[in-house]
Amino acid sequence: MSRTLTRLATLLLITFSIGTLSGCSMFKGKEYDNTEGWSASKLYAEAASEMDSGSYKRAIELYEKLESRYPFGRYAMQAQLDVAYANYRAEEPEAALAAADRFIKLYPQNPYVDYAYYMKGIINYNRSVGYMDRYVPTDAAQRDPGSALDAFADFSELVKRFPDSKYAVDARQRMVYLRNNLAHNEVNVARYYMKRGAYVAAANRSNYVIEHFQRTSAVKEALEVLVEAYQALGEQKLAADAQRVLDVNRKAGRFISDEPAPGEVSLGRKFWDYLELDRN
Repeated sequence: MSRTLTRLATLLLITFSIGTLSGCSMFKGKEYDNTEGWSASKLYAEAASEMDSGSYKRAIELYEKLESRYPFGRYAMQAQLDVAYANYRAEEPEAALAAADRFIKLYPQNPYVDYAYYMKGIINYNRSVGYMDRYVPTDAAQRDPGSALDAFADFSELVKRFPDSKYAVDARQRMVYLRNNLAHNEVNVARYYMKRGAYVAAANRSNYVIEHFQRTSAVKEALEVLVEAYQALGEQKLAADAQRVLDVNRKAGRFISDEPAPGEVSLGRKFWDYLELDRN
């Protein structure tokens, strides 16, 4: 009898333990969300507050909940631009670009869509500068031109679509600076070919700069490399022609100087807080 009771007690204990563990698993499976039941305005206000305090990750989380729960309306529209900005400040450029692209796709006729284009340009422009350059400045023309090309394309799209935008003037200045750096990058490649003894490739790169990047300071350097390349190839007549063009333009003062780098832009959420939702 006592053996039967012992077995029964053991069985009950095991059953209770399994039930307790199942209960714990059930509660763990659903994490507590203190935003449950919040209205769109409440979510937006809290997200904006987190953004202003510099808690960008938390702000992104709240904005994404807002978009998920209330996908239509002005709060969701505003949240998409704010998510782009929050990711930009959190140093997540890919996520910021994706959010800006999403806004452009969903709201192409929005009166502030020009800022989304401008923001894309600024993000890629800053990527072309690089993190270390904020502390140890280097020659921008020595870097991979990928992000610079993307930034140039973004600014070009902005200027083409919105020539009267308040961001167009700054975009054009940055395009001039980027174009100059891209030209110098081509010259650096030509110099690299010279060091490797690839004189034909060096001459081709130099000619490319002269033909496609007129009115940049890199043209003078391209002509200098071109003279060296032709001399190395034994093309004395071509070398003399290139030297003559170099001398004539230098004497006439036609070569322009490098444009100073545009000043830093302090992107701010209030720039596009056009709905003034936090005042409601």
